[in-house]
This record gives sequence, structure tokens and C-alpha cells, in this order.
Amino acid sequence: MTSTRAARGGNAAHRYYSVVVFVVLASLDNVAIGLVPPLYGPISGALDVPQRQLGLVTAVSFLLSAVASVAWAYVGDRTNRKPLLMLGTLVWAAGTGGSAVADSWSAFLVAQLVAAVGLGAVGSVGFSVVTDLISPRRRGLVMSFWGLSQGVGTLAGTLTGGILGATDWRRPFLMLAVVGLVAAVAYLFTYDIRRGQSEPELAGAIDAGAEYDYRITRADLPRILARRTNRWLILQGLTAQAAFGSLVWLPVLFAERAEAQGYSTATAVVVGSVFATLFQLGGVLSIVGGLAGDALQRRTPRGRALVAAVGILAAVPFYLVLFLVPVRIVVPDGAGAGEVVRAVLASVVTEPTVGLSLLTAVLALALTSANSPNWFALIADVNPPEHRGTVYSLGNLVNGVGRAAGNGLVGVAFHGLRAAFPPPLNYAVGLAAFQLFFIPTGVMYWLASRTSPGDIESVHDLLHTRADRL
Repeated sequence: MTSTRAARGGNAAHRYYSVVVFVVLASLDNVAIGLVPPLYGPISGALDVPQRQLGLVTAVSFLLSAVASVAWAYVGDRTNRKPLLMLGTLVWAAGTGGSAVADSWSAFLVAQLVAAVGLGAVGSVGFSVVTDLISPRRRGLVMSFWGLSQGVGTLAGTLTGGILGATDWRRPFLMLAVVGLVAAVAYLFTYDIRRGQSEPELAGAIDAGAEYDYRITRADLPRILARRTNRWLILQGLTAQAAFGSLVWLPVLFAERAEAQGYSTATAVVVGSVFATLFQLGGVLSIVGGLAGDALQRRTPRGRALVAAVGILAAVPFYLVLFLVPVRIVVPDGAGAGEVVRAVLASVVTEPTVGLSLLTAVLALALTSANSPNWFALIADVNPPEHRGTVYSLGNLVNGVGRAAGNGLVGVAFHGLRAAFPPPLNYAVGLAAFQLFFIPTGVMYWLASRTSPGDIESVHDLLHTRADRL
């Protein structure tokens, strides 16, 4: 066993390096996603277009990335996955660099769409690879780190865009393009992870030198969709991401609140980015959701889906409070980014409305973050190894539709609400209303908890049968 893994570069240090690279790359693609919304104001001014037109760019990019991920994932489930990940990384780095030099809205749109195509590879193909490193017993925990890295990436994108881009919106795009090129080089040295190597049913045969050579075919696609749990896991993304997609406007809400209180646009952009970053820190507690899913899954095969259902539904009231409770912002107007950041952080303990909002946000994000690790783990639990990337990508496609709808439609809602609610109240009411989409999401997870035990058992039986044939 040791000699076989060593021959493939599978010593402990090499495997650890590979995991780190995959997790970091999962965060970087979300840095690219989170970079644009905090800069809607400066970019719209530079390119002479309304902010809602930039919201449309983000929405279309979400959708294209999701569509592209299906093609990337299908090819990845049939072939060597490492070259695909490297190519995808180079493509999104090129698109991000192109965004930095765009001198018109159309050029910016094209560059963002190129980046979106590359981003589709990182999530779908990377997910397939990572599930082959994780045993079923710890899937929730490890996938929480995978999901957390994506959340951290989104936060980093929001913060990077708001701080580095406050005076020059092109700078963060150039920086991220360079980081993407470095990441592509890092891929060259990752461990060649074997398909199916984490499955207990296949462990004996693979350790003895057998190769799990089953690959997805077109005939498998109807079987994937016939699996009942897959249907609920895929469909829940439509409503969940409508709510999550609206949250990219969080920096805009707090920037508008700052401007309404008399702050300059440059200061307001920094304030919005820092507040949005702080308020999303509850996503770190996705680790708790993953651990809870693992623990309950060992007691009942319904466990992961039940944890996700309860977390999603319990978060809704906290989101309503977060958006509708007024926040008093006290920062030095016109000061440097560092001084504004320090003032915002100090206001958490000196200004009661800020402290209450932060607590509410942490609780809301902590509860909804139970969704991510358990969704990832359930996809791996109810599908054989050669289907996982494709199922993830189909879910990601529906996620993209929901996210694009949430991101785009909430902008329309803000505009329509202006007649009854002047800014920034129109942003607050619109965001609060979109969080109600979490209710059908929770219901679908409860339905998945009823179908997942049978689907998990059928996968175990299938892998036992295949192990005997290897």
C-alpha cells in the first residue's frame, strides 16, 4: 500500500500540500466573484453606466460560470482532472486581468464573462477531486473547510475590492490576476488523487493496486436525475441562491447608509465593504454545521439533511432583524482606509446598534452556513465517484440561476421600492424580503432527509459489487 501511494506522490507531505492548494484555489475563485459588487460605484462612474447595469454583469457572470461548470465537470468525470483545473485557473486569471484594463462597459462585460468560464472549472472539478480525499465519516467537517474557504474568498474579495479599489478600482483586478497565475503554477506539483480512493468499499482493492476505472457516460444522466435526493439537492439551490445572491448588495446597503448620514462616496465605499465583511463572519461557523452533520449522520442517515433544514429555517428571523434595524455609523469622513477600518471595528463595542447588528448577522450566517458542508457531503454520499463532479455542477447550474436571479432581481426591487421607501430604506426592505426564499429551501432539505437513506444504501451496494470486480 505504501509503495503504491509513494509511486503516485502520495506521501503525507505531498497530500497535505495538495489539500492546501485545492482549498486556497477554492477561495481564490470566490475572491474573483466578490471583487466587483463593492466597486459598483467607482466602476459605474469610470465607465459611465448606471450601477444596475453592473449588477447585470455580475448576474450574467454567475449564470455563465454555472453553465460552464457542467461541461467542465462532465469532462472531468471522464478524464484526468489536474490539467482541467490548471486550464480553468489560467482562463479566469486572464479574464480578471482583462477586467482591469477595460475602458468600456462592453469590454468589462466580455472580460468578466471570460473569467466566469474559467471559474466554472475550479468549483466543479475541484469538488470531484476533494471528495476523493475524504472518508464518508468526516465529509461534513472537511467539506466545511472547503465551503469555508469559498466564504472566506468572498469576504476577501469584498474587502479587497472596497479597500484597494476605493481610490483605483483597477488595482485589485490586476493583483488577483497575478495571484491566479501563481496558483496555476502551484497546481503542477499537486498529488495525483485517485478516483474513488476514499471509499471504504473500494479501499482494499485500490490499496492492492486495482484502478477504479468507471467513468460517467451520457446514459448515466437520466439515472442521476432519477435519484430522488439529487433532485431535492439540485432544486433547493434555486431558492437558496436567490436569497444568497441578493447578499452581494450588502456592501451597497451600508455604503448607502453611510452616504445618507452625510459621508463622502470614497469613505462610504470603505465603510460598506468593512461592514459587509464583518457581518459575514458567521460563515466561519460552517465548521460547526459540518461537525453537527457528521455527528447526526452517524446516528441516522437523515442527519445531514436535517441539520441543513433546521439551520436554514431558523436563520430567517435573524436576517429580517439585521436588515430592518437602523445602524448609526460613526467614522472620520475623508480619512484613510486604515483609519476608517479602525473606527468601524471600534464601533462594534462603542455603538449599540452596530454591536446588535453584528450579533444578529453572525447568528444568521452561522445558521445558514450549515447548508454548505452538508450539501457537499450529501452529494458525495448519494452518488458514486464518477458522478459527483457532474451532480455538483448541475446543482451549481441551478445555484447560478438562483444567484443570478437574486442578484439581478433585487436590483430591480430596490429601484421599484424607491417610490415608497427612500434610500437606504429601499435597500433594507428589498434585502429583507429576499431572505424569505430560505423557507422553501428548508422544506426541500427536509424532503431530502426522507429520501437520502435509501439512496445512500444503494450507493454502498453498488460500490461493494464493483469492488469485487476490480
